[in-house]
Amino acid sequence: MTSVPFSDYRLDEQIGFLLRKAYQRHMAICAERMEGRLTPVQFSILYRLVTEAGPVSQNALGRLVTMDAATTKGVVTRLKERGLIVSHIDAEDKRRHMLSTTEAGRALLRDLLPSMQAVTQDTLAPLEPHEQVMLLALLRKIA
Repeated sequence: MTSVPFSDYRLDEQIGFLLRKAYQRHMAICAERMEGRLTPVQFSILYRLVTEAGPVSQNALGRLVTMDAATTKGVVTRLKERGLIVSHIDAEDKRRHMLSTTEAGRALLRDLLPSMQAVTQDTLAPLEPHEQVMLLALLRKIA
């Protein structure tokens, strides 16, 4: 492997560094807007459960929100403890637990949707409208 001189490397120009900085800014905006009601990951779980057709397995849910099984399990456990989701045994496969939202979970999601839309707007606010569209398109392309 060829060594790159330190003078030829600019941390502030590296994609990972810039994505992390943007993510940190986004998370700070999210924390302020969400007021501790849900974490962004918990919001994602509830949103997928509401927008998917019918109950979904925990394994499938993890794939839908691009989280590993251990993280998904922890988030699901916390949401169950708060009464926002429930699980039941799948009628076709007794080994599988199917997850769905409770009315409280759906109500909280409805209440938070405007805040989450504002989070996106606030995160993208430094960009011109055409830059916002371009950034989202580029991120979808590399995601």
